[in-house]
Amino acid sequence: MSEVRDIQTDGGGDGDGEAEKEAPTPRPTRRRRLRGGLIALALVVLLPLLTVTVALRLNYAGDPADGTRTRGKDAIWLGHAWVDGRKTDADVSALARRLRDTGIRDLYVHAGPLEHDGTLPASAYPKARWLIGAVHKAAPGIRVQAWLGDKLATESPAGLRLTEQDTRAAVVRSTREILDTGFDGAHFDLEPLHSGDKDYLDLLGALHQVTRTHGVPLSVAAHQIDPLPALHSVAGTLTGHPKWWSQAYFGQVARRVDQIAVMSYDTATPLESLYGGYVAQQTSLALEVTPDSTDLLMGLPFYREDNFAHWSFAETVPAAVRGVRLGLSRTDADRANFGVALYVDFAATEADWTAYEKDWVR
Repeated sequence: MSEVRDIQTDGGGDGDGEAEKEAPTPRPTRRRRLRGGLIALALVVLLPLLTVTVALRLNYAGDPADGTRTRGKDAIWLGHAWVDGRKTDADVSALARRLRDTGIRDLYVHAGPLEHDGTLPASAYPKARWLIGAVHKAAPGIRVQAWLGDKLATESPAGLRLTEQDTRAAVVRSTREILDTGFDGAHFDLEPLHSGDKDYLDLLGALHQVTRTHGVPLSVAAHQIDPLPALHSVAGTLTGHPKWWSQAYFGQVARRVDQIAVMSYDTATPLESLYGGYVAQQTSLALEVTPDSTDLLMGLPFYREDNFAHWSFAETVPAAVRGVRLGLSRTDADRANFGVALYVDFAATEADWTAYEKDWVR
């Protein structure tokens, strides 16, 4: 109800002595209140975004240090066609020519996926022995690693459950069996893997015993690191998908493996400068907690998609490479065990390869 107040006449009225009522004092309308609320909300949301945007753009500024180029320890993810019979000797020869004079040392060849119970039938990689032998002959010095992975049951009912000891034991057995085929290493990509997962750390400990016995590296694909403190916790609460790892957890994983490759793409950044600045930050964060003895690789987007998570006009190879070099320059320019990892062979264009070779290799 609107408020009113009575005012007595001072004799200048009609003389009847009755009180006159002043017009009601207007209150803010619903529209004005809504507009004010939206402005406040915009300030709460946009100011942090503007701060982050400026910070990422500044991360992309400056010049990379001399010598921040390939150390000859790069990698590329290869699709399942290389072990299921679709590829030929001619394809291996062409691949060898492509890799010549680059910094690529490791091929992550998709040999899975693992079954949800952790098993992997040999029928999933029938041409593995042929591929390994053909690559060793055509491109001596190149290591062929088995790329294994599966969807985890962390955000949906279906998937591999690391919480089950029998499942983890089956993954270890599957790894032992596939390494007996002759692969030069085991590379794992399990997603979505939440920060702080202790069952994953236990699995890595068991897997490392197997790879050491075979004399080959244990390699993993890693989630991105919180660009803001505890961002994975906030994202997990709001969306159920934490996405990032804490920097501390990234370091725990890096200390348990021989090689860790950051999946530094699908960042939702809308501009090349922001994406490059983000990669520079990710590179620095990863370098700070990765032991010198562990190979650290930063992912490059050798593919095209346009959706909320990945804009192809922003997430480009030149921007990623510049970001990697800037992060390396600022944090540990002389790090020897460092490289980039190209995702993925079957989606790569000549422009991707040219940018990698021109900006990182030469």
